[in-house]
Amino acid sequence: MAGSPTARRRRLSIELKKLREKSALTCAHVGEALDWSGSKVNRMETGSGRVQPSDIDALCRFYGTTDELREFLKSLAREAKTRGWWQVHGSGVPEWFNIYIGLEQEASTLRQYQCELIPGLMQTEAYTGELHTTGAHMSAEDIDRAVRVRMERQAMLTGPDAPDAWFVVNEGALRNVIGDRALMREQLERVLDSAELPSVTLQVLPFDAGTYPATGTFTMLGFPDQEDPDLVYRDGITDAVYLEGEHHVREYTRAFDGLRAAALSPQRSIQLIKTVSKEYAR
Repeated sequence: MAGSPTARRRRLSIELKKLREKSALTCAHVGEALDWSGSKVNRMETGSGRVQPSDIDALCRFYGTTDELREFLKSLAREAKTRGWWQVHGSGVPEWFNIYIGLEQEASTLRQYQCELIPGLMQTEAYTGELHTTGAHMSAEDIDRAVRVRMERQAMLTGPDAPDAWFVVNEGALRNVIGDRALMREQLERVLDSAELPSVTLQVLPFDAGTYPATGTFTMLGFPDQEDPDLVYRDGITDAVYLEGEHHVREYTRAFDGLRAAALSPQRSIQLIKTVSKEYAR
């Protein structure tokens, strides 16, 4: 069973939608039969509304499920109400990013392309703090919370259940000076340390790579349970987009494969990072 509240809520939504589609009914049909609105059923299936165990009882009676499935779905509904460790930091983490962290915590594979910045899972406190200070209208307290959450997230790369993580980073992210040159040298040393982790593969897309898929930054998450489909995550300044359809995942997988092919090998990538790091020391 998915472990984080966000992942449990997502799994519950998937299972409820499967039950309705198996019955060849619309949300409006189910809502009418249970004296609910069709929008309530839709919210349950999209994860945008809380699902009570009593709602699960009513749905399972209507769909004629087994007692075992009913209890499983009720347990998902109960556990989806718990708070993840990252949610205690309040306004330091926007709601749309809370969702991503919950899913990231459950991922068994992570594929990320970064075209401007060092991946968050490899950032130093100083680098992260500089990013949140510049251009962000956040209080000092919220900035501190945001930095702490990012640092705590990094533990997933060293834990016993670390995901298979593959990063492709544009050379521009290495040369884009955040803070000052001393900060960047420290940051690139952290990247080199991260690249040595057994769960991590790192490639750099050099400036002279030629033509490659121009996609912008994105992350693909895969999950250990086949019932939890892969998804693509893209964020902006004020919101994020989650793409779950097979078409989206297939096309982004194709793009990531193209980026990997155009990038330097992991060994040559390490050499380039070391070269740039030495340049910051001059």
